[in-house]
Amino acid sequence: MSTSSAHRYSAKARWFHWSMAALVVLAYGLILSRVEFGKSSPVRAFVVHSHFWTGLLVLGMAFFRIAERRRHTPPPITPPLQTALRRAATLTHYALYAFLFVQPILGLSAVVIETGALPIPLTDLQIPSPFPTSDRLAEKFEDLHKLLASIFYWVIGLHGIAALWHHLVRKDDTLKRML
Repeated sequence: MSTSSAHRYSAKARWFHWSMAALVVLAYGLILSRVEFGKSSPVRAFVVHSHFWTGLLVLGMAFFRIAERRRHTPPPITPPLQTALRRAATLTHYALYAFLFVQPILGLSAVVIETGALPIPLTDLQIPSPFPTSDRLAEKFEDLHKLLASIFYWVIGLHGIAALWHHLVRKDDTLKRML
């Protein structure tokens, strides 16, 4: 059963949603796979740099995603949600959007404060940082980045489970709006 375009997110919003979901999975996959390679191996460095630049791509896309959401109001859920469910959905979405901004900024901050520069992928070039280096501050940013990553395994899982619950149990059009 198809959902009319009036009851779906815009094509751009759907593209941003699924592209960014894939990039977040890629970022997690990259950083988790780094342990498969030797500490100072070029492959491990490439995997870690790819994780970093995937995160920055997520950050850049997040601005466009917010702009698209402001441009096109999300379609209503049919049948409408009760107040408590609507508030839970809103809170979860705000948390997800915050994650798309805060997580890459924490990662960027950790790298720039630790190394004093922003590395350019696949080159030896770097953009110098205007901030002084500090191993201690960089470690705090990295620890927070890791903590937030662990928390968001659960929030992202909750988001996916909620979409399936809406579709299979509540039988509303929540999931269909994003397909």
